[in-house]
Amino acid sequence: MRIVFAGTPEPAVPSLRRLLASTRHEVIAVVTRPDAVAGRGRKVTRSPVGLLADEHGIPVLTPRRPAEPEFIEQLTALAPDCCPVVAYGALLPQRVLDIPRFGWINLHFSLLPAWRGAAPVQAAINAGDEITGAATFLIEAGLDTGPVFGTVTEKIAVTDTAGGLLERLADSGARLLETTLDGVEDGTLHAVPQSTDGVSHAPKVTAEAAHIRWDQPALAISRRIRAVTPAPGAWTEIDGHRLKLGPAEMVEEELPAWTIEVRKSGVYVGTATTALRLNQVQPQGKRMMAALDWARGARLQPGAVFA
Repeated sequence: MRIVFAGTPEPAVPSLRRLLASTRHEVIAVVTRPDAVAGRGRKVTRSPVGLLADEHGIPVLTPRRPAEPEFIEQLTALAPDCCPVVAYGALLPQRVLDIPRFGWINLHFSLLPAWRGAAPVQAAINAGDEITGAATFLIEAGLDTGPVFGTVTEKIAVTDTAGGLLERLADSGARLLETTLDGVEDGTLHAVPQSTDGVSHAPKVTAEAAHIRWDQPALAISRRIRAVTPAPGAWTEIDGHRLKLGPAEMVEEELPAWTIEVRKSGVYVGTATTALRLNQVQPQGKRMMAALDWARGARLQPGAVFA
């Protein structure tokens, strides 16, 4: 099939790379979000998908909005058979959905209808799910509501961060997406409507939502930290300064909620249940470091608390 691939961040790269290597499908163009300012240097940067397309000499379309007449004209002229999508980052109007004859097929990183929305991996970890996965489905007007072609499953380890889990799903999902396109082209694969049971939603995780509340149970805090690692990153405050947190370890002892205790064995923080031992932290303007090194340098007083 002649395909136009739509995607933006790093998790979309394995799918594009796999389709570029396919002997059955031809990537005739890529759609990605416009170049944006990123990094400490605040430089205008191409998306990871756009960079890979450039490496392969594939035309790149970067509409600010997919409803722009110029983009619709360009896509119509390309006459794709199908448009696979992985984390593109913009809603597609019906006029655009109608252009490819096989439609737009999305790779979503959850087992639909669970965790529809922008942050399914983060939501699954935060909820304590033991199993998640990826699904391919036909995009329709609703948010992640279209009929499903296929799924793959993945166990969630108790140490998984969103970044690590998403990396695995991006790889297994890329294989699923290619298999889905093969089946759609052959006419051997047909989408099945999603169940109306088990629907849940996963909105984008904001920086404020990543602010850790130490009066919650240790297990909930541990999950929250892992769910927002590496982005947007869990954080707390001490003496008016923000401190970014890496994954923490639960221990079998109690401390008053919010209280910090520095020992030779590590830095411990009280919660509503048992304490957590911090492993890595990142003070403002610095790199990640061992929590104990930070605590010694900060010269915390007895009874110090997070905010």
